[in-house]
Amino acid sequence: MKNHGKTVIILLLIVLALILVPLFTLKDAEFGGSDDAGSQKIEEIQGEYEPWFTPVFEAALGGEIPGEIESLLFCVQTGIGVGIIAFIMGRLVERKKHEKESDSDC
Repeated sequence: MKNHGKTVIILLLIVLALILVPLFTLKDAEFGGSDDAGSQKIEEIQGEYEPWFTPVFEAALGGEIPGEIESLLFCVQTGIGVGIIAFIMGRLVERKKHEKESDSDC
């Protein structure tokens, strides 16, 4: 049982290192989205880049969506997707259980 405690402590130290190391090594790093990187590359190649359309929410609000609202919408979209996938997987598992029960009844 002592070996289990050592393993837990080592794993906690590894997790702590994974959290703290990037904080100190990436102080001045800039993280941008793929949309920004794509538009910058197009501007380098062609010059001026003009998007084909305006996002629906931005057109309705008359300006750019605040970052917090954008994150909220992204999280809601993710939650809906995870819910759909979990529902489908649950249905498949239950179908398999039901098929096994019906096969064993015969």
